[in-house]
Amino acid sequence: MEKHVIGSMILGAATALSAATPAATQTLLVGTYTAGDSEGIHVYDFDPQRGRIAPAPRQVVAAENPSWLVPSPDGRVVYAVNENGPGQADPVGRVSAFRVDPADHTLALASQVRSLGAEPTHAGLSRDGRFLFVANYSVAPDPGGTLAVVPVADATALQPPVQVKTHRASRVDPERQQSPHVHSAVVSPDGARVYAQDLGSDRIYVYRYDAARPELPLSRDPEQPEIELPPGSGPRHLVFAADGRHAWLTLEMSGEVVAFARRDGRLEAVQRVPLAAPGFSGKNGAAALHLSADGRFLYVSNRGTANELVSFAVGDDGRLELLARRSTEGEEPREFALAPDGRHVLVANQRSDAIVVMRRDPQTGLIGETVQVLEVDAPSDLKFLP
Repeated sequence: MEKHVIGSMILGAATALSAATPAATQTLLVGTYTAGDSEGIHVYDFDPQRGRIAPAPRQVVAAENPSWLVPSPDGRVVYAVNENGPGQADPVGRVSAFRVDPADHTLALASQVRSLGAEPTHAGLSRDGRFLFVANYSVAPDPGGTLAVVPVADATALQPPVQVKTHRASRVDPERQQSPHVHSAVVSPDGARVYAQDLGSDRIYVYRYDAARPELPLSRDPEQPEIELPPGSGPRHLVFAADGRHAWLTLEMSGEVVAFARRDGRLEAVQRVPLAAPGFSGKNGAAALHLSADGRFLYVSNRGTANELVSFAVGDDGRLELLARRSTEGEEPREFALAPDGRHVLVANQRSDAIVVMRRDPQTGLIGETVQVLEVDAPSDLKFLP
């Protein structure tokens, strides 16, 4: 038998064996609120073939209100905001760094610092890994929310904040906008800018990042220091296309998503789309949004009384076309995650204490049947470890 025939047979057998061998489990991290039964971060195994989370976590990491998680790009460290504030078991907002064991992906606390603000809800890591940009939301109007810059030494050694940025409130909503409430801090794909979404200000504040000035790494962007949003809309979370040419923003209070295009170094709004169906008269609460890995689809969760996951097709110009609305089969879908292979969507229904796993068609972008409902107390964030 000729060598090329034998080689083809071996290659064919290897391909068949690969296709028959189920993919390895993936590590799923679940951030939670800990006022109830949860004790911190839950570490689960996720089976991508079956689309199922293991019925019990293989580790629960003790932490107060680790509501937002930031795995490092290499998967060796996980950062968490501790969304503490007045009236809670720990009234002090904090940020924690956890070392990841490369063998079994268990977490161990490495360092922790104060965030110098109440109820930190979000954080973004600079592209060079030297700083965490922490959004202190602060439920109370006094002193209000801030953006804190936390240095990171040797990946796991958090240092006290070197900068704390404050903004001005819009005061449009007498209950929720009497002071600034920074809801997220997002780093641009090129790492040159940090975008602070301030729900209390109805603005995005844009900062330049300068790694050469570790004592003052952020300064207002002279080209576009801020982006004004509709009065009373309440900007929450922002996500960029991989190439940075487009971005999308949830407006929590008005229940909308805004599409932006980058033009001459500035983000300019090109579209504003309501999340709720026509005629909807309930309460809106736009929350999380994520792009599919191929950038063709955008998904947005709407809480309030809608409790839906809304799917959009993304055009070449960044504009959105509605595909479908899908019930999250629970209350308060605060966050969700697309599985790494894109074949499932996992939704954290905070108030109904459950994670719902749904099938997803990577080609059409449509979300299908429910595969699993897993009870987890007050889930707030879902991240797969790289």
